[in-house]
Amino acid sequence: MAWINTIVGTPLGWLMWACYQIFHHYGAALILFTLLTKVIMFPISLLVQKNSIKMVKMKPQLDALRYQYVDDKDAFMDAQAALYKKEHYSPMAGVWPLLLQLPIIFGLLDVVYKPMRHILRIPDLLQHTFVQQAADTLGITVGQLGSTAQLTVVDMARNAPEIFALIPGSKSAIHAIQSMQMDFFGISLTRIPSLTVLDELFLVPVLAGLSAFLMCWNQNKINVLQIEQSKLSQWGMTAFMVAFSTFFASVVPAAIGLYWAFGNLFSIGVMYLVNAIYSPKQYIDYDVLDEMKKTAAAEKKERKKNAALARKYYKQFFAPENRRSMKLVFYSESSGFYKYFRSIIQSLLDQSDVVIHYVTSDPDDAIFQKNDPRIRPYYVDEPRLISLMMKIEADIVVMTTPDLEKYHIKRSRVRPNVEYVFMDHGVSSDNLAYRTGALDAYDTLLVVSREQAIEARAIEKLRHTKKKRIIECGYGLIDDMIASYEALDHVENEKKTILIAPSWQYDNIMDSCLDDLADGLYGRGYRIVIRPHPQYVRRFPQRMQEIMDRYRDRLSEDFVIETDFSSNVTVYTADLVITDWSGISFEFCFTTLKPCLFINTQLKVINNDYKKVPLVPFDITARSKVGRQIEKSQVKDIAGVVEDLLTHQEEYRERILDLRQKHFYNLGHSGEVGAQYILHRLARRRRQSPPGRIKCTQ
Repeated sequence: MAWINTIVGTPLGWLMWACYQIFHHYGAALILFTLLTKVIMFPISLLVQKNSIKMVKMKPQLDALRYQYVDDKDAFMDAQAALYKKEHYSPMAGVWPLLLQLPIIFGLLDVVYKPMRHILRIPDLLQHTFVQQAADTLGITVGQLGSTAQLTVVDMARNAPEIFALIPGSKSAIHAIQSMQMDFFGISLTRIPSLTVLDELFLVPVLAGLSAFLMCWNQNKINVLQIEQSKLSQWGMTAFMVAFSTFFASVVPAAIGLYWAFGNLFSIGVMYLVNAIYSPKQYIDYDVLDEMKKTAAAEKKERKKNAALARKYYKQFFAPENRRSMKLVFYSESSGFYKYFRSIIQSLLDQSDVVIHYVTSDPDDAIFQKNDPRIRPYYVDEPRLISLMMKIEADIVVMTTPDLEKYHIKRSRVRPNVEYVFMDHGVSSDNLAYRTGALDAYDTLLVVSREQAIEARAIEKLRHTKKKRIIECGYGLIDDMIASYEALDHVENEKKTILIAPSWQYDNIMDSCLDDLADGLYGRGYRIVIRPHPQYVRRFPQRMQEIMDRYRDRLSEDFVIETDFSSNVTVYTADLVITDWSGISFEFCFTTLKPCLFINTQLKVINNDYKKVPLVPFDITARSKVGRQIEKSQVKDIAGVVEDLLTHQEEYRERILDLRQKHFYNLGHSGEVGAQYILHRLARRRRQSPPGRIKCTQ
């Protein structure tokens, strides 16, 4: 505290002395002093305003990053730091006013507690003598007077000056003390108020609390950060500030309470002034933020409504008749995941009489429309999902969700021998696409390809984990897509259709090279369709609107930006797909047997330890087999590459067909294989003969 009194208290003392010389009134000098501190700190207030605007402006991007890295805190922190650096945002800038306010308060306390030193400029030796005399008169030590020693001297010199009359040189000091106006409208500024005593001093904490309310009320209306807070947060902070200000002003001398109250009032003027200089409306797209708020409010309302539905289904799931008969459970993260289970579920229905219990986290899951008496669907929200999974008593649970046991989804704590089956739902490398140890807790893997099977064994060896059953199943979705595509009437496009279908990860095509790509293809006789990832449209509405505005003059039958994702017709009918690392590339190639053009944006790596497995991921090796890959720096010359790919489509067709046959297990009948394995395991549980043989890699 001593160093604060020296470093901060001394200059503040001179400033207070200067203010006192103007008014020769302590209260008036204190108000002017408060105003001057706001003027001195005004550049900091401007900095905070600019920084706050940046924070609100970044909100859509930060929300998108939180969603993108929902299960990877380290990756989110890295992405957030990169965004802060790009926008020149400093998280510490908002703390500076508080950091500066605290030493000012401590320094001001020194000024208030030592008026003989800071205001009256009485020599140090005489100050000490007065304090010693006051202590002797009261029969206590100087130490017992504490921080209020000089205030005690002032009070005694005003009411009983004869106590100090015999001290050499005391006459002028006593006169200076008696001449100093230490009252403010009849309130002694040297005394400490009390909330339990209703006298004139009681007005100081009341004024402090009232000023805090006025400051917060205005802050909630015009402060760029406070406007974005919920009403509950706004009024919660208001209540806290009123209570704190009232209490604070009741435990310090009234002069400090007066400084605090007028500081709050002057802060209102500062807020309006910085808003006039840096108006948030000039920098922030509030239409986008309003849409985000409406979406968030709608989602909150929907969650509240769905909670009652989840309670009903949760109760049904654990009904006594289910506990006795439940053998097989599928868990789906959302309605879109049924397409991965469809072929196996249909085969189970065709080959057996097994009842399928289908748990979904989506209240609008299409499974509720199936109306098959042997499929029993349940909607369970996330809080109930945790306990449901821990209490499950089925023989087999089939999921596409990685990270079992690592986060919210756990293995059953009621029945330890439940068999957990992970169903691969993509062509990608599991080693690259999932976090370290994502599949460790599973008993069985239904793999798509030989590459995934080899990877799984390599990961087990690397991590020294248990050996799982690896079932050479295949990929039901690609089977269905091929069947749907072959059932179409194939008509050659009048103009070659180029589909630009990027991912939504960091450094995706939409953000890194879309302009060069569009400029290189536009006006060359192609029909260009830009189909952003659905999550890009949802998470980056501001960027999406900027893109729509940028290409508004080009939009036509031959230049389309497609944001309706309800149909895959565009994917099926395109002649060429241009993408970065989106999974749509392999689905397109292996379904249509047409090539892809890959732009090497930054590789999305979920597992930072993927290189510890000495296998190059399929996502990387297959790019040159099903098409061509180029660097972002080569995009300006895209037209020649596209023309070459379209000219040699037949050559690529043969290469892609050969890779498709070699890559996928059980192409065209993966559903039957997966169903046979499940029935085999259920039969073994019941000690019955298995219904058929399957090929299983042990």
